Amino acid sequence: MLRLNDIKLPLNHKEEELPEKIIQLLEIKQEQLLSFTVFKRSYDARKKNNIVLIYQVDVELSSSVEKNILSKFSGKSLVQPSPDTTYRFVAQAPDSFPDNKQQRPIVVGFGPCGILAALALAQMGLKPIVLERGQDVRQRTKDTWDLWRKRNLHTESNVQFGEGGAGTFSDGKLWSQVKDKNHLGRKVLNEFVKAGAPAEILYVSKPHIGTFKLVKMVENIRAEIIRLGGEIRFGQKVESIHREMLDDNSSNTQESGKVTGLTLSTGEVLHSRHIILAIGHSARDSFQMLLDQGVYIEAKPFSIGFRIEHPQSTIDKARFGAEAGHPLLGAADYKLVHHCKNGRSVYSFCMCPGGTVVAATSEDERVVTNGMSQYSRNERNANAAIVVGISPEKDYPGHVLAGIDLQRQLESLAYELGGKNYNAPAQLVGDFLQDKPSTELASVAPSYKPGVTLGDLSKALPEFAIDAIREAIPEFNKKIKGFAMDDAVLTGIETRTSSPVSIRRDKTYQSLNTQGLYPAGEGAGYAGGILSAGIDGIKVAEALALDILNYSEVPINKHI
Repeated sequence: MLRLNDIKLPLNHKEEELPEKIIQLLEIKQEQLLSFTVFKRSYDARKKNNIVLIYQVDVELSSSVEKNILSKFSGKSLVQPSPDTTYRFVAQAPDSFPDNKQQRPIVVGFGPCGILAALALAQMGLKPIVLERGQDVRQRTKDTWDLWRKRNLHTESNVQFGEGGAGTFSDGKLWSQVKDKNHLGRKVLNEFVKAGAPAEILYVSKPHIGTFKLVKMVENIRAEIIRLGGEIRFGQKVESIHREMLDDNSSNTQESGKVTGLTLSTGEVLHSRHIILAIGHSARDSFQMLLDQGVYIEAKPFSIGFRIEHPQSTIDKARFGAEAGHPLLGAADYKLVHHCKNGRSVYSFCMCPGGTVVAATSEDERVVTNGMSQYSRNERNANAAIVVGISPEKDYPGHVLAGIDLQRQLESLAYELGGKNYNAPAQLVGDFLQDKPSTELASVAPSYKPGVTLGDLSKALPEFAIDAIREAIPEFNKKIKGFAMDDAVLTGIETRTSSPVSIRRDKTYQSLNTQGLYPAGEGAGYAGGILSAGIDGIKVAEALALDILNYSEVPINKHI
């Protein structure tokens, strides 16, 4: 099998033109092309009047022809052997596992990272126990809508907490910039397709699923984990971990220890020497608990800002010109960055084409926004976070969890500015740039539910952030015509762009100072999005499996 790269064809090419192009590029006869499959399809829209599709194609030829082609194109990037993207498990448990010398591994959190970690462990025969503080995805959806429709917040079941994680109520983006030499990303996508995701996520350049499809997919993966011997418990919040000190405390971070189990909020105790922490970026009480118990944690940078909404048609036209609305292009997205005079950087984050701005708080009397799209991406508005990078050294020094204190302060202020009823504060872009409060909406209707309260967003963020965003929006308008339109709407605030802490780990994927504890995913600072979180989940599951199968010490407590 051969991989052909960088095959370019017009946007509106006919179906038969692709095999014709393959034959032409390889300089072979038609009958020598036995079959082909599209591995990746993307587009180049830099020239709006000449948008082209770009293909990567896997081609099957007879063995003799393939050998000649490889020799002919040796050293050229156009033709290469197709890489083997088959996932191979690093370990497989014996049939008797778990036996009386080993307790079951525990996965805390059932977002994308925890889901893939638990699935990989179950597929290796390790029968994990999964603990999720929130509810199953169906109940969680009802609880989330209760806030959006009736202003009733469920603090343990919402956009942040529950089966599927924060990615469930998002655009469902499935691409990442992480290097994937071991094809773990392909493993994640293949599992998603097996669970009901559209097959096109395997080959389109920027795959996404959308909330409704994610719900069923997550349920199917859960069923597979259970079928393989795993156990999944909802409404199970971890109150504390059991951390036993080591005799040799040579760590230069904090006193070294090892996990022996955990206690749930119900009082139940589970014993295990292998625990994956996939708790997400909003598990603030869990961060405090880990810090109190001596687990090494560092403060890390994150970003703050607003959501901006435009008519999707404005973004489509700016990006695709006359081809706006083409079915292969779909709803247009964008990615923007501007380096400001005050030294700050402003960038777009979590852009949701044809989507909505959603209430994403997980704490009483606080307001947080996020973006969400369905698979169809056919809502009227486009939205994205426009955020400013901040760092612990400059903006929240003092202690490890100071970033959380800042988040809470800003979210509480947004609650007050919104009217203390879970409305979000909002302002028209034109008024924001002119530094005057908004009093009425114009052509762009904000999508945030339960509702918005117009006013002055300059009060919602620190002055440096307001100045930076005011400088950036006109600059973004130079790249996307209409971005600075007066009627566009800013909705505040966005604070949960990433985790404000990093739960550091070593080369074995275990905590720097706590053996058997595997920090993973977004909450630990090792992922940013569904795909990278899933990849990280598989990595820690592999590391745990290799350790657990070589583990010979008899456990200190009863077998689970």
